[in-house]
Amino acid sequence: MMYPDEPAVDTVSGGFVVGSADRVRLRLDIGYDGTDFAGWARQPGQRTVCGEIEAVLTTILREPVVLTVAGRTDAGVHAIAQVAHCDIAASALDTRSLQNDPSQLIRRTARMLPTDVRIKAAAVVSTDFDARFSALRRHYRYRLTDAAWGAEPVSARDTATWSRQLDVAAMNAASATLIGLHDFAAFCKRREGATTVRDLQRFSWTRDDAGIAVAEVVADAFCWSMVRSLVGAVATVGEGRRSVDWCAGLLGETSRASAVPVAPACGLTLVGVDYPPPDQWAARGAVTREVRGAVGCCGDEPRSGS
Repeated sequence: MMYPDEPAVDTVSGGFVVGSADRVRLRLDIGYDGTDFAGWARQPGQRTVCGEIEAVLTTILREPVVLTVAGRTDAGVHAIAQVAHCDIAASALDTRSLQNDPSQLIRRTARMLPTDVRIKAAAVVSTDFDARFSALRRHYRYRLTDAAWGAEPVSARDTATWSRQLDVAAMNAASATLIGLHDFAAFCKRREGATTVRDLQRFSWTRDDAGIAVAEVVADAFCWSMVRSLVGAVATVGEGRRSVDWCAGLLGETSRASAVPVAPACGLTLVGVDYPPPDQWAARGAVTREVRGAVGCCGDEPRSGS
């Protein structure tokens, strides 16, 4: 266990990975219902996930806290496994012995945060860890009902409604044509100088026991609006309005395709972020920064309007 007057070390002790005697990096695992938030990113005059968490942590740790996040989610989008980090003074963790028992931080934030956002885990990590740039891939889930009555009231906040019946087999056929390293310009709201090339590693659909069409979508990162646009495009194939070939042909577009509908935000949830082992955090971060810096980055899915 590290105390402020001890020398810097790089060991694991009591669940902590320690990096500096003066400043430490704190990893936070976060969940939230995005329905009543204006997205993750702080915005003046708006209620945001980042704003709520930063305010509470600033109060508890008694110093300004600024979060870096794995993927900035848009208004209405949820998360059960968001990851963020912040750098704070090592002495701040001694407040009420938080460093000796990190679960105290979880309990204290739970008492102060609103009920639609929670910090679920906290750990001090080495400064090699970067919630955004060290990530290998992001996992999203999209829930879509085609029931005539719409979503069940108890799940309406995380399940979107499609007005026509959906053929999941056709949707899987269309989704399969999009997997791989491609330019997803047709599915993204482009930013000037930003790349829309992404490695889509999984995009598959199943029906759950309640008859909900559930998509699992995994990529190294996602462009602005990408997941919801992928869902919208494939759903038009599932309802019989478009062909599988039409969906595949969108990969040849060089700009946002107006024919691609953007599925509602409420159906989308960030369900996982993968990282390499700790001894590979720095290398992964360097590679990601080099790629994003060379070609620009349109941001991680989803942001405003995605």
